[in-house]
Amino acid sequence: MNAAKRKNEPGDLQRYHVPNLERALRIMEFLAEQAEGCGLSLIAEKLEFPKNSVFRIVSTLHAYGYVERDEVGKTYRLSRKLLDLGYAAIDESNLVEKSLDVMRRLRDETGETALIATLTQGRGIVLEQVPGLHPVKVVVEVGHSFPLHCAAPAKAMVAFLPEPERKSHLDTMSFPRFTKRTITSKQAMREELEQVVSLGYAVDHAEELEDLHCVAAPVLNHRNYPVASIWVTGPSYRLRAADFAKIGPLVAARAGEISARLGHQSIRLA
Repeated sequence: MNAAKRKNEPGDLQRYHVPNLERALRIMEFLAEQAEGCGLSLIAEKLEFPKNSVFRIVSTLHAYGYVERDEVGKTYRLSRKLLDLGYAAIDESNLVEKSLDVMRRLRDETGETALIATLTQGRGIVLEQVPGLHPVKVVVEVGHSFPLHCAAPAKAMVAFLPEPERKSHLDTMSFPRFTKRTITSKQAMREELEQVVSLGYAVDHAEELEDLHCVAAPVLNHRNYPVASIWVTGPSYRLRAADFAKIGPLVAARAGEISARLGHQSIRLA
C-alpha cells in the first residue's frame, strides 16, 4: 500500500493504524527493492524515518529472522524467511515442489540453469533454481528480485495477466536502460507482451545483463492466472538467439506440465 492510498483512507480506518508496524512494513517493502542490501542511514533518509526508530525496527526484524545483516558492509537485506510467508499466501503453496522434477528435466534437456519465479511488489522474485550442467553456468540466488521490463520470466507472467492487472503494471512500470537492447518505452513493452502471448514464451536478448540470454514461459493455475514462470538462462554464445525458436516451445511445454499439476486445462485445437 503506498503513501497516497494511506492518506486517502477513511478516518475510521486510519484510526486503527499502528505507526511502528506501518514503519516496519514500509522498511521491508523498501528493502525488497534493494538487491544488494541497504544501511540504516539510507533507509532513514529515503523513508524519512528517525534513525533511532529505524534501528529498533530493523533490529527486531533481524532478531526474528526477517532480515539478514552483512557484518562487513553493515547493510541489511530481506531473508528467505519471507518466502515462507509468500508460499503460504499462494494457493499453490507447494508450487516449487510440484515444479522441481520438471525443472531438472528442462535443465537436462538444455544443459542450462532452470529457474522458477513469481511476481511480487511490481518485481519478479526467484523461488528456486536447478544449476546448469556446464562448468560455466549462471547461478542466481533464491530471493533475488528483478525488474519487469527486461527479464524474460517477468515478461512471461505480465503478458498473461488479466487485462486490468497488465495495464496497471504497464502504467506504473519504469524503463531504466541496462544495455543497448533494453526496452525503454511503454509502447515497445506493450508490443513485446503481445508477441509473448502470440508465441507462448518470452525471451531476453541480453536486455539486463550483457551476454546473458533467457527463455521463459508462464505457469498458469486452474483459473488461468500466471502464478509463476519457469525459464532457462545461459551465456549468449551458448544459448543463442538463433535457437530461441527451438528452445521457446520446449520451455512452454515444460511450463504447461507444471500448469497441469495446478489444475490448468489447456485448450487443444483439433
